[in-house]
Amino acid sequence: LDGLHYSAVPAPLHSVAHPNRVFIEFSINISAFKVTNSRGEKMSIRSNFVRMLKKQFNSVVVQNKCTHSVAVIGAPFSKGQKRKGVEHGPAAIRSAGLIEKLSALGYSVYDLGDLSFPQVPNDEIYKNTVKYPRTVGLASQMLADAVRNAVGTGHICLTLGGDHSLALGSISGHAQQCPDLSVIWVDAHADVNTPLTTVSGNLHGQPVSFLLRELQDKVPLLPGFSWTKPCLSRSDIVYIGLRDIDPAEHYILKNYNIPYFSMRDIDQLGIQKVMERTFDQLLNRKRPIHLSFDIDAFDPSLAPATGTPVQGGLTYREGIYITEEIHNTGMLSAMDMVEVNPLLGATAAEVNATSRLAVDVIASCFGQTREGAHIVIDELPTPDATYESDREEEVRL
Repeated sequence: LDGLHYSAVPAPLHSVAHPNRVFIEFSINISAFKVTNSRGEKMSIRSNFVRMLKKQFNSVVVQNKCTHSVAVIGAPFSKGQKRKGVEHGPAAIRSAGLIEKLSALGYSVYDLGDLSFPQVPNDEIYKNTVKYPRTVGLASQMLADAVRNAVGTGHICLTLGGDHSLALGSISGHAQQCPDLSVIWVDAHADVNTPLTTVSGNLHGQPVSFLLRELQDKVPLLPGFSWTKPCLSRSDIVYIGLRDIDPAEHYILKNYNIPYFSMRDIDQLGIQKVMERTFDQLLNRKRPIHLSFDIDAFDPSLAPATGTPVQGGLTYREGIYITEEIHNTGMLSAMDMVEVNPLLGATAAEVNATSRLAVDVIASCFGQTREGAHIVIDELPTPDATYESDREEEVRL
């Protein structure tokens, strides 16, 4: 069309969740388009042309959604808690068909393998309470670097844990590329104890306290944590699925006005309303989403192979609805799937059920729907015109 000029330009990194998208810039001299009706009168085709252009552009956007790339980072780490086996979580999730599922959804999948986390020697307990601070700090720093590089390259980054202390690293690395990110934390636990309020001393129950700016005067500098920098404000995070909160965590959530939806809230409001309010809180402007999903958010009947199960969790339908809605925003930029522990399943069936559930959650974040994941079909096939007449069929028979 003579009146249409267009060019493809890279999307600015800070403005979208997926920097590998390409925006099409149109410059249109719409007044150049005129038609003549049956009475010989000149008519503008502005509205028809704009409708056609929207249809074509929406088609480009829909196709583009299916061509993103995913970087998968295994984080086989367990020192943020005391139970052995969670370091085998990445292998269990991959074995449940993760890579094949993502590829079938149309993504280019780059499995970057597993990070190798060293055990820091002489890693003494901090204040007789916090365990393995140097080892956890180093592991989180290594993961932060890996996530930063993956997101900076243009991939959606998927981290497979490992315990939830790793979220300190994945969110910190993500924030280095996308400082305006938002976080949806799906978990039975708030994981917002400080090193001074923790009862267990396990750092998988503390990562959020290191991330929140409002808590920095309450968080001591742990050995191994000098690299950390708070990157979230209280309005940047929403919790979903809480049902096991320590007294200090309850104080923090209430007195710092951190948005959360407990299982009681989900029962009362319904999961649809919970997600609507979550997006009202976080997406008042377009910005990337970091989803940090602890498998123990689900009821233990669905996800038994995990370290800290709590009765009364999410149903399958509620959990999948959460991730479907996150996918529908088009703003998912990074995700953690953590706390799958294959050694804690009583049977192989329990381990497989937990691992497959983790894969389903991830896949629905990337476009798998309960109507089925379909390839794009432009049109239905038509019957072949060459067929036998009744007489020819009689002769053949």
